[in-house]
Amino acid sequence: MATPLPSQQTDASHPSPEESAVQQEREKQTKRLTVAVIAGVVVFLVLLGAAIYFLLQPATPTDKIRDIFIIVVALESLVIGVALIILIVQMASLINLLQNEVRPILKATSETVHNLRGTAEFLGENVVEPVIKLNGYLAGLNRMLELMGIKKK
Repeated sequence: MATPLPSQQTDASHPSPEESAVQQEREKQTKRLTVAVIAGVVVFLVLLGAAIYFLLQPATPTDKIRDIFIIVVALESLVIGVALIILIVQMASLINLLQNEVRPILKATSETVHNLRGTAEFLGENVVEPVIKLNGYLAGLNRMLELMGIKKK
């Protein structure tokens, strides 16, 4: 039984310095992301509260705010429309890729498998079967020589 070399021994409780540095960096990124999300939620809630407060004031021109909101929604729907057009173009590109590049590759692979199957059958018929027959004949000859006493067991 071979004993492992010291360089082959690994201890799960003591990660290498590179692994610990990577793990610490991941933890820092996770903490930064968590803090950013919490800060974003707090800022959103503060802005929402301020907007509600100012909209409830009697002198607030809600018709102007409504018009601005309608313009923002129209711009947002324009951006969504552009994103959908880009998505449709990407889908068309993917379909083109599948039809013109992946399908021929699959066809060539299928032909290759068919050729390999034919080669395996050819080798089985023309190489393996004669060798098996020859081994059978030699075993019979060997047994015949043993029975005649010319060859010892």
